Amino acid sequence: MTNPDHQLRDAQRHGAPHRYPDFVARRLREYYVDRLQNTWGGSHPLRDMTPPPDALHFSSNDYLSLLDESALRQQQAQVLLNNKRELLMSSAFLHRDSPQHAFERRLAHFIGAEDGVICQSDWAANVGLLQSLAAPDIPVYLDMHAHASLREGALAAGARFFPFLHNNVQHARSRIAKHGAGVIAVDSVYSTSGSVAPLPALVELAEATGSILVVDESHALGTHGPGGRGLVCELGLAERLHFRTASLAKAFAGRAGFISCSSEFKEYFACESRPAIFSSGLLAHEIAWFDAALPFISTAHGRRARLHQMARYVRRELTRLGYALSEGTEQIIALESGTERNTLRLRDALQRRGVFGAVFCAPATPKRHSLVRLTLNAGHTDHDIERLLRACADMRGEVNP
Repeated sequence: MTNPDHQLRDAQRHGAPHRYPDFVARRLREYYVDRLQNTWGGSHPLRDMTPPPDALHFSSNDYLSLLDESALRQQQAQVLLNNKRELLMSSAFLHRDSPQHAFERRLAHFIGAEDGVICQSDWAANVGLLQSLAAPDIPVYLDMHAHASLREGALAAGARFFPFLHNNVQHARSRIAKHGAGVIAVDSVYSTSGSVAPLPALVELAEATGSILVVDESHALGTHGPGGRGLVCELGLAERLHFRTASLAKAFAGRAGFISCSSEFKEYFACESRPAIFSSGLLAHEIAWFDAALPFISTAHGRRARLHQMARYVRRELTRLGYALSEGTEQIIALESGTERNTLRLRDALQRRGVFGAVFCAPATPKRHSLVRLTLNAGHTDHDIERLLRACADMRGEVNP
């Protein structure tokens, strides 16, 4: 078992040439002693077993298994090897005819928007968008399960933010009635449980209260809707929404974030959003990957169908085995275990059977609502799924689902 005091001493010895000031040393001790030793019992939730060669991975966000597609890799590699001259600079300086701007328009039109903005990540997209929308006199209303980056955006704007109960439109309505119109921010598919937001009711709430609705489609873009256009398009709401954001590190299997918006707002955003101003644009080979991925995703109907079929089957079977799966319905499956110690026991039981998921604990979840997240990919075989279910059945006596 790891000795937290030794780790703290090692960090102090190797991390800096001198002792840290007391205020830094205190923060380190809070982590190594209070959290690692006292809360986790010396077992780190993110420092676990090394997966064996035959390990079964349920931690990848590559929902449509694009990373295995050689044609996409070859297209990216050709651009990387053949591109002779390239400028590395902030997106704010890019000309309108740049490859990045061209892809931004293509992706925006794909999801029924006028224009869009590529950011370094969905974190940067959400922080930059909320920072440029909200203000000290413009409140932000956050679903309690929404991405943490949306909260950080509210903080960056200096805005008051008011969480509302998960998927509880009435609670959101009461908060807006008390504090006034502002920005409502939700995920379409939630990243810890796979639950789905009541988007039609939220759109109506925004319209009725004079608010703006921001929908993060990270876990729906590519996997939901016609051609993978997302849950907003599936529900016919694209023309009633001003802003959508998404991570392109999920179904698009790259590294970037995206904001759909009007061309008017795009110009404003480029000069007002701190993450946009102070981050470099994408390189040509990164844009090439997305250029190749977009048409592939739009025709990957079989993979989407496979993903949803697996999600329904695995959820049904895990529920039959007695596991608590919350209210989720989609390809993200949360095995809820309560305390972080319980979650580590659950993780270890899975890993002893060769199954590797992802541990979610504070600050990603409330302290007593940690979980092991299992993420399904279209590339998982029937044998993989049955192996997962056998492992979950076999370990029931160890983890008390």
